[in-house]
Amino acid sequence: MPDDLLRLLAAEPGRAAILLDVDGTLAPIEEVPEDARVPDEARAELRRLVGRYALVACVSGRPGDQVERMIEAPGVSIVGEHGLELDPAAAEWAGRIAEFARGVDWPAERKPLTVSFHFRRADDAAVARAYLTRVAAAAEAEGLVPRWGRMVLEVRPPLEAHKGTAVRTLVGRARVERALYAGDDRTDVDAFAGLDGLEVGVRVAVDSPEAPPELLEAADVVVEGTDGVLQLLRRL
Repeated sequence: MPDDLLRLLAAEPGRAAILLDVDGTLAPIEEVPEDARVPDEARAELRRLVGRYALVACVSGRPGDQVERMIEAPGVSIVGEHGLELDPAAAEWAGRIAEFARGVDWPAERKPLTVSFHFRRADDAAVARAYLTRVAAAAEAEGLVPRWGRMVLEVRPPLEAHKGTAVRTLVGRARVERALYAGDDRTDVDAFAGLDGLEVGVRVAVDSPEAPPELLEAADVVVEGTDGVLQLLRRL
């Protein structure tokens, strides 16, 4: 069944889209997010796919300008901050989120529209998670939305914008009825749902020791790590 879906997708690339997460999917996860790099081989595949498919896109939790520098692949459509970059209302919350971050006693990755608190490098992950659980509760009390990912807590505005809405928007703009999405984290389950209703939708989970069970359960195809993603892209 998975091979049949991939063959259908690749058979008519002019009617199909390839959409990808970045960290943990194209780029190996690093302890320091700024150290993450998309390997040359993956960037080469992106450039090849741009010339073949109706749409190639990256949908990331990073700001879009960071993603553009990481992939160095002209022609790839980019949506950052888990889809919030497509919602004009997100900018109205930026000041409140920045103010909230200033009151948290934890190193913050500040983005234009959200803030992330990573704890991959914490001496005691359990203690870190307990503290950030209290941070999450405080964010909710202020009308913000906390969201957990792979060793990270993100605080975002209370808007109906996420990877799923981004995928639906991109696919709709490209007017395609076939699409593949690959990702490695909880936010990518939303992206999988963005493929609902298409003629062909291929949901690819990137497995790792930190992969959430709900991601693996929702997938049509499971690959091992970023190397598995690269091998899959070469089949397309």
